[in-house]
Amino acid sequence: MKLRILLLSLASVVVVAASPWLGQSLEGDTGSFILMNLRIPRVLMAVLVGGTMSLVGACYQTIFANPLAAPSTVGTTAGATLGALVAVVVGPLLGLGAAGGLPLTAGFAFVGALVVSLVVAAIAASGRARVNDILLAGIAISLAAGAISAGLQFTADQLQLYAAIQWSLGHLPQVGYRGVVLILPFVAVCWAALLANTRGLQTLLGGEDRAHSQGVNVPWLRSIVLGVGALGVAACVAWCGPIAFIGLIVPHIVRLGVGANRRVMLPMSVVTGAGFLAACDTLSRLVLPGRDLPVGVVTSAIGAPLLVWLVVRQHRK
Repeated sequence: MKLRILLLSLASVVVVAASPWLGQSLEGDTGSFILMNLRIPRVLMAVLVGGTMSLVGACYQTIFANPLAAPSTVGTTAGATLGALVAVVVGPLLGLGAAGGLPLTAGFAFVGALVVSLVVAAIAASGRARVNDILLAGIAISLAAGAISAGLQFTADQLQLYAAIQWSLGHLPQVGYRGVVLILPFVAVCWAALLANTRGLQTLLGGEDRAHSQGVNVPWLRSIVLGVGALGVAACVAWCGPIAFIGLIVPHIVRLGVGANRRVMLPMSVVTGAGFLAACDTLSRLVLPGRDLPVGVVTSAIGAPLLVWLVVRQHRK
């Protein structure tokens, strides 16, 4: 077990450390600018976003007792997409500029993600809803937000539609460290709060009755995980767009490697998620020389077959 933890951690660290140096030559002043102002910020963003998505996915799978639970389950991604489309389509008509230091699209996406996720968190906090009811509420809200998003896209002009589609594919490229600085506080709060509840999440693996008998307030724990998880994911999605499959696939990879003990699995999900997204982003730079694929395309291309393999493997067991 310790060897596998070490190997998985080492692989993630090597990927993150090597990512900025792969690709176009970094010689001269131009190379120095590319390294310091383009690639390193991009890798740092991959670490924050990948770690957050993976940690939140692992926690959601625990509180819902469902291996297919992910940030999208509670509508965070759908809410962020809806908010971004509102900004792209309606914002110019209202003459709106930036929102709270964020670009207009990011600010609206942040609000949309938080509103949708916190509605589901409020349902969980009521104490009257069962786990399946909360999941169904998240799915219903996601479908409703998706329908409204589709309607907004239908009303958008060609330029607005292109901007919305580009954002919705997920991206990490940026110039400088502004995005890293903006989302870092939200990510830090998310990581700290979720990792601080590791004991309760570990106890919840034995069922709600056992968790209650050991003094865990299950509705409160579920609300904290949903609310704080929404905060972290909303910040990431608002800046980078929805990046598919990270929160779903990485916890499964970690569970296969180091087991289901949440005291190990949760921190390892952060480390592995950071390395996984950094690797996908590096592929997005290298697969078409001279052009960057949206990283969401790469994570979907890798994540979909992995998901099918995991489902088949589970079925065989």
